[in-house]
Amino acid sequence: MSTYLGIFISLFFIVIVARLLLKKHNPHAVLLVAGLLMLVIAQLLNYNLPALKNDTGFAGFNLFRYIKESFSKTNAGVGLMIMSIGGFVAYIDKIGASKKLVQVAMKPLKLFKKYPYIAASMVIPIGQVLFTAIPSAAGLGLLLMASLFPILVNLGVSKLSAVSVITAATAFGIGPASAITASATTITNIDTIVFFLDYQIPLVLPLSLSMMISYYFVNKYFDKKEKEKLKKVEVVIKVKEAEGEKEEKVEIKTPVIYALIPVLPILLLIVFSKIFDFFPIPITLDTTTAMFISLFVALLFELIRIKNIKKVMNSLQVFWNGMGNIFKTVVTLIITADIFAKGLISLGFIDGLISVAENAGFGAIGIGIVMTIMIFLASMLMGSGNASFFAFGPLIPKIAKSLGIESSSIILPMQLSASMGRTVSPVAGVLIATAEIAGVTTLQIVKRNLIPLTIALIIMLIYHYI
Repeated sequence: MSTYLGIFISLFFIVIVARLLLKKHNPHAVLLVAGLLMLVIAQLLNYNLPALKNDTGFAGFNLFRYIKESFSKTNAGVGLMIMSIGGFVAYIDKIGASKKLVQVAMKPLKLFKKYPYIAASMVIPIGQVLFTAIPSAAGLGLLLMASLFPILVNLGVSKLSAVSVITAATAFGIGPASAITASATTITNIDTIVFFLDYQIPLVLPLSLSMMISYYFVNKYFDKKEKEKLKKVEVVIKVKEAEGEKEEKVEIKTPVIYALIPVLPILLLIVFSKIFDFFPIPITLDTTTAMFISLFVALLFELIRIKNIKKVMNSLQVFWNGMGNIFKTVVTLIITADIFAKGLISLGFIDGLISVAENAGFGAIGIGIVMTIMIFLASMLMGSGNASFFAFGPLIPKIAKSLGIESSSIILPMQLSASMGRTVSPVAGVLIATAEIAGVTTLQIVKRNLIPLTIALIIMLIYHYI
């Protein structure tokens, strides 16, 4: 009975939170308060709460210890990475590097001027290849926002169409570097490379193709329906005059080599990724380190160009300001979403859903389909593919054994659905971060992503189980 009570309470909070977010209440406050309330109720009902690294010794204080530990964990990891990317994006925009990339890229891409939605759809497989080397959805999303987003907008698609295909590129968490893949292979005792080549790629290829087709028609339909005004990327500066300020359009005079700066982090991460073996001694490079390397390359370029050390050093403030802006808008929302996810887990929402599926008497295929759909929905609610899969994954061997099947037969679609569900979550870090830069809302992106990802989910279930 307590299991079902936890599900009902969780569903009640989910409905309330969804209504408040749709009414445009502050998402940070809504998620934080809802998460804390669920943790309080879980304490009162004697549910098992998520473990704390350092217990305060008093249950009331422990609620706020969750916030503190979430801040520490996020800021030390994904938070710092997202802030460094946000600062880098702000800096390359300030020095004109992103605009120069647009100018250079537009020349060979003139062919797609007549077919902008084809160009947008091509981002999905290209981004997916990059995602295997850069296994951070938010990190890759922001890198593509810095490099590809302005190009797509200049080709003629709307901001929403551009950001939707960029987030879609992170829909499949595959490859040796993926945390979900590492967990799945540990559970199934399958070699990582074998799992990647023999299991993941054969299933992801048709799904990527279906998404390219569906995004082409969905984005074209919504752009036409919403009649968004497609604006060319313009560089605008404010010039002070006696009567006030006015805006003038100017062309940033930066060398062509500046076009390499926005894509430099991606190039570094690919060259030094675990997938390739270019060097006799293994060299590892994470996203945050790549951002700081690229930043100092950009500073060196600026020093050579303007030959003024003081001005170049002062320009670094743009980077810090960019980091601060991302922290107050994106990182804090990821932290509050984490508290919300902890609240759901503490009430037994995940365990309850699994129990319902088992008690319904489904066969192996039925359980596999139900589990895949549940983990998809859990990722939507929690905004994290990793969190939902790490909650479900360890339970697979037990379920598989009770059904007399191999764990690998049901874990692959579950693993993919975890990252697919994140792509249609309004509280996912990748959607929050890219939406902030694009100047749109996460719900607008979800609206674009929902149809193609639902189609891909259905195709995956049919292709894998039938």
